[in-house]
Amino acid sequence: MEEKDRYQIGVISDTHDNIREDVLDVLRGSDLIIHAGDIGGQEILENLERIAPVVAVRGNMDCEPWTDKLPRSEVVEIGDISIYILHDLLSMNLNPKAAGFDLVISGHTHLPTVRKVEGILFLNPGSAGSNRSGKPPSLAKVEVSGTALKAEILLLKT
Repeated sequence: MEEKDRYQIGVISDTHDNIREDVLDVLRGSDLIIHAGDIGGQEILENLERIAPVVAVRGNMDCEPWTDKLPRSEVVEIGDISIYILHDLLSMNLNPKAAGFDLVISGHTHLPTVRKVEGILFLNPGSAGSNRSGKPPSLAKVEVSGTALKAEILLLKT
């Protein structure tokens, strides 16, 4: 990826084989797209790759043969930060602070959240696919500038 002062990361999860046009619209202009699992179909990743490079992890519902190539977790370095990505936060088997991560991205719960714990930013973009768990579809945008992170949850109309 090209070296820049500022990066825009689009973060989605739990599309469950449903990529909405408004999700794609919001992701346009991203330098990187992260999908935190439960993708549902390979064409979802193909659509996202038309917008920006994609890093995706396998979710608990990603059982088709094409998902065998997806990792259960992934590490991304962008700018001066380190990101740990997995689908289900409860399956994390490491200490993100000790591992040197600045941001942990997960999905699975369909509940959009941003919180900071011991200096580590934890982000769940919610479900980008459809109205799930009584919440509207959502995704997140993360701006990286040096070691500074700014995360924002975007709720979409149902």
